[in-house]
Amino acid sequence: MHKRTPNHIDLSYRVADNTLVIDFPRPYRVLSSAPRAGGFAMARSIINHQVEANPLARPAAGTRPGLQRMSWSGPARYLRNVASRLSAAEPSVGLMTAVALKQLVTASERVGRFSVMCFCTVGVTNAVRAGESASHTGSPKQRDQTGTINVILVTNACLSRSAMVGAVQVATESKTATLLECRVPSSSGKHMATGTGTDAVVIASSGHGPKVSYSGTHTIIGSIIGRLVANCVYEGLQRSSRWQHNLRPSKAR
Repeated sequence: MHKRTPNHIDLSYRVADNTLVIDFPRPYRVLSSAPRAGGFAMARSIINHQVEANPLARPAAGTRPGLQRMSWSGPARYLRNVASRLSAAEPSVGLMTAVALKQLVTASERVGRFSVMCFCTVGVTNAVRAGESASHTGSPKQRDQTGTINVILVTNACLSRSAMVGAVQVATESKTATLLECRVPSSSGKHMATGTGTDAVVIASSGHGPKVSYSGTHTIIGSIIGRLVANCVYEGLQRSSRWQHNLRPSKAR
């Protein structure tokens, strides 16, 4: 089912075959840490595809482990095939998550000429605190569970390259603040988490709206991004049954 967003952002989105597909009517400028087409890119679509948790650890029945590893050794190629199968417009930016798409959180906000929409999937069993030893990956049981926070932000504003980097910074600060507020622990058990080991952020700018050179927390666009990410991550945590008992009662933000 196609859905069009409010607040003057020109896009449509759908969830099909365990995949969120966001389609743009023309190429959007994108900055991301996505496994497919990461970095700065032009894109006609963004996908967030649900995969099995830790697929490399679980070869499919009747499949030799070596072949299983080969099929997952190229996530960009795999995501290209997913995009093609779902008729997502190319070029496409692709993400992976083990979080069920039924837990997808969406929200949008408009302030004056600026509009932003957020798409978020939240899993935190792979939670870590920045600076913890890179050798720590949690117990085998923890590695087999979902644990990625994917944040996709789309705006009608025409963001400069530095403003797109600033948007990533604000989104990350907001995500981390929410995890700390909700007291989500690192899988090491030693600290509160600042994120997970596999988080991804995508910023998409229409290139046709109001021009923005700066997007820090003191700007209108930065404050919108901060609020949306905080609310979406909080709601995503609520939808993750593993963490519901750890959250404080819902409150206005």
